[in-house]
Amino acid sequence: MGKKDKNKKKVSGIDKTAMKTEKKLTAKQKKELAALGEDDIEKVVAEIEREEAKRQRVVEAVVAPPSHRVNFSLTTHPFKDELVMLGGEFYNGQTTLVYGDMFFYNISNNEWSVIKAPGGPAPRCGHQALAVPINKGQLWVFGGEYSSPSQSQFYHYRDLWVYHFGDKKWEKIGATGGPSARSGHRMVYMKKQLFIFGGFHDNVRDYKYFNDVFVFNLTTYKWNKLEPSGTPPAPRSGCVVLPTPDNKILVYGGYSKERIKKDVDKGHVHTDMFLLSPEKNDQTGLKWKWTLLKQSGISISPRCSATAILAQSNLAYMFGGVFDEEENEEDLKGTFFNDLIALDLEKYQWRTVTLSGKKNPQERRKRRKQKEDGDINEESSDNDDSSDHEVPKAMDVTSEPTIVSDGIFTVTVGPSSMTNSTIKEEKRPDDIFSPSPRINPGLAIKHGVLYLFGGMFEDGDRQYTLNDFYKLDFRKLDEWKTIIKSDITSQTWIDSESSESESQGEESTSDGSSENEMEVDEN
Repeated sequence: MGKKDKNKKKVSGIDKTAMKTEKKLTAKQKKELAALGEDDIEKVVAEIEREEAKRQRVVEAVVAPPSHRVNFSLTTHPFKDELVMLGGEFYNGQTTLVYGDMFFYNISNNEWSVIKAPGGPAPRCGHQALAVPINKGQLWVFGGEYSSPSQSQFYHYRDLWVYHFGDKKWEKIGATGGPSARSGHRMVYMKKQLFIFGGFHDNVRDYKYFNDVFVFNLTTYKWNKLEPSGTPPAPRSGCVVLPTPDNKILVYGGYSKERIKKDVDKGHVHTDMFLLSPEKNDQTGLKWKWTLLKQSGISISPRCSATAILAQSNLAYMFGGVFDEEENEEDLKGTFFNDLIALDLEKYQWRTVTLSGKKNPQERRKRRKQKEDGDINEESSDNDDSSDHEVPKAMDVTSEPTIVSDGIFTVTVGPSSMTNSTIKEEKRPDDIFSPSPRINPGLAIKHGVLYLFGGMFEDGDRQYTLNDFYKLDFRKLDEWKTIIKSDITSQTWIDSESSESESQGEESTSDGSSENEMEVDEN
């Protein structure tokens, strides 16, 4: 008999049991996929990437606005008056569509176009994208996920891509040592570096949340993992991450969950705020520290899945979000938000943004005459237009959520905040329009104008994905203006027990392209 290999690694009984369990689960999953008519998701993604690699030329076309979607990226072109949208997903209760299209919105012409460039990334949602003013402009994309139509499989990416605006060309970056596969992470650009924090990975059977920090240098094209000192934030996804004026990184809120018992999870909405700062006298750029911050200003209602964007070096805006209350082990009651909140990145101070509303010329003349006649207090004069130039102070609001209905669906709308600061009631007309409550909308800022697109909200067990589009001049802060109206009534929700096969009316090609792209000749 041959001698036993002494160097062969012994496998413990626990590991053997785990391996057998994994093998059984894999076999079971294959049977379930066969019943659903789905291929293994890794094979699907690999095939999509092979097809993308075959593309030989750039194809451009003017198209209708993007379809309903959530968890996409919306960024501002670094040089042109354009917004860039990539990816996203749509769910109708039965089928999930994950998109791989890239749209450009021409602000001046109010026109959408789609570009298909050779060798681009596979369809994804929950990724991060940033546009940087390097060369003729670049769009950097990291991570995200792709789910099968039945949501029985999830594939998380760990790839890094750059789109060169000038050449209309995608490039996949092969640098090693980057973050593990994930979605729901956050990425910021600072001093020619990309900083990535947090996120999660879910393979249906198990999940994991992250609180690690990675840096990609856009000069050397190398990854580095930071090991900051201090107490870090708990692992989380869907948080707010912003660069500060003094080249530090602020982290606020987010979401995570933990396993309580088999098939029962408990979610956590985080409300803490941290600052990631470079160590003094560090020449390597790799020594950082975490600090827990004390927040000031209003106490905003707890929420996750809100979207935040940097408006100025010391000012950010946040819109939307949701807070889920567990009614029992299986049911959640979601309170959705549509308040616009400002964050001072120097004072770490929250403020409610109160819109002034569009001025009525007749009312202005009437109030001016009252003032001249001595019938109106000087402090409430319409000549006081300071709200056109700065973020207003917070005003008192009720702490109770309200129920809003338009006859089609009912949404629980949360209070924006509670504070002791007040503003005179006449400063906030009751009829000022605001986009409906939602999570994960796209926000972008160009030339002092804030743009908001899409997102999603829930009504009981139903999810409504949006494609409405708005803009707000944050230098005036007068009113939201509608670019694309909400057409929520056009959506068809298919209950899980229903045998209906129709969907919202949007079809998806195998590469995740939406219906908008079907007119494009790819040959």
